[in-house]
Amino acid sequence: MKSVFTKPTQYILKITESMSSIPPPSQRLDYLDGVRSFALLLGVVFHASMSFVPFFIGWAVMDISTSSIVSGFIMVSHSFRMELFFLIAGFLSHMTFHRKGAKSFISSRLIRIAIPFVVGWFVLRPLVVASWIMGGESVRGEVRILNAFKMGFQSLSELPAGILTGSHLWFLYYLLLITTIVLAVRSVAGRIPGVNSVLKNKTDLIIAGIVNSRFSWIILALPTAVCLWNMSIWGMDTPDKSLMPHWPVLITYSGLFLFGWILHRSKGLLEKFSQLSLGRVAVCVISICATLMLTRYQSNPGHPQFKLMHIGFSFSYAMMMWSLVSQSIGLFKRYFDKPGAVVRYIADASYWIYLIHLPVVVWFQIAFAELPFHWSLKLISISVITVGISLVMYDLFVRSTWIGKILNGRKRERVLFKTSAYISSPNKEQQHSELANTSTLTK
Repeated sequence: MKSVFTKPTQYILKITESMSSIPPPSQRLDYLDGVRSFALLLGVVFHASMSFVPFFIGWAVMDISTSSIVSGFIMVSHSFRMELFFLIAGFLSHMTFHRKGAKSFISSRLIRIAIPFVVGWFVLRPLVVASWIMGGESVRGEVRILNAFKMGFQSLSELPAGILTGSHLWFLYYLLLITTIVLAVRSVAGRIPGVNSVLKNKTDLIIAGIVNSRFSWIILALPTAVCLWNMSIWGMDTPDKSLMPHWPVLITYSGLFLFGWILHRSKGLLEKFSQLSLGRVAVCVISICATLMLTRYQSNPGHPQFKLMHIGFSFSYAMMMWSLVSQSIGLFKRYFDKPGAVVRYIADASYWIYLIHLPVVVWFQIAFAELPFHWSLKLISISVITVGISLVMYDLFVRSTWIGKILNGRKRERVLFKTSAYISSPNKEQQHSELANTSTLTK
């Protein structure tokens, strides 16, 4: 911490130089396409792995081939995939807000987040319920598919009880909540003379100081660890049971979103935050190993050092979270920092893939559960088949239709199944638009 606060005048001058300007609208950050799609597609593999855990976790089905390796993968991937998504969402939201203005930004949020959240819930909820019914029946050796779907759609008759809860679309709800909070704070601060500029300068200075510090991950991990201490489990809770905000989760994701929002205000800070080095990779690996070692104490509350182990776990988990978020961005910056048609296409499709993947994943988990194959082969097969089916559906029924316009901002020409006539011709502005124009959830 000494490096942050000694010689304050020289340090502030150094920070001010790095905050010289917001990246211009024409400066495209192509690698963020890959980061965003990676965070969402990792969620497909995350859910596909659930049936291979060697103990009961309440998932729809449990495979005959399991491994403790899967448990470790779930722990690590769950620690940063949505955190990475919310940070990038904040970064791209600030980009779009200042390029398009508040009115257009709010309108795009309602169209591309609120509509998929509400409509997607009513479409997917019966399918998810049916999947869990089929999973329960498969344990008894019988799966009545038509009856499961019938019961799934009948579950809607219980509304309004449980409305908009109990699905993997909770992240859209929290993205709406966090965006509303950020815009409300910004609006209130703007109405008080002098407060907005002071608040902006102070927060920019603080974030720049953190990012430029050699102890940046530790500084960021400390408040995150406090939130983790207040979760109901060791790790990040999944807030899909109620529309009432889960405060530790909301604070954590709000912090990541706001961190990304501020990073975009200062040129070069995202690159500084995500820089790669052997030392950083070593810290990341150590935090992962420490977290996996400490998690075994969760099931032993009678241990004399249980509280100390919980504290250590919360901090190591927070370090793992921030280091994996940082290094993931850095890896994509190094290897995908150039225009790529494949990455752009996958990035456009990733929103749709994540929206529809859960029931498809569970159906294939049920189909594979009793097959005498190794868990790794099943996991790869389920993930690849789910993504493949979703991509075909995206190209045929989404990309060039009104659904694609809602999810991606405009209709685009098919790639896998090209047609001779394209529904609409992109104008010059669309052809040369920045990353925010091609963002799905984050613009």
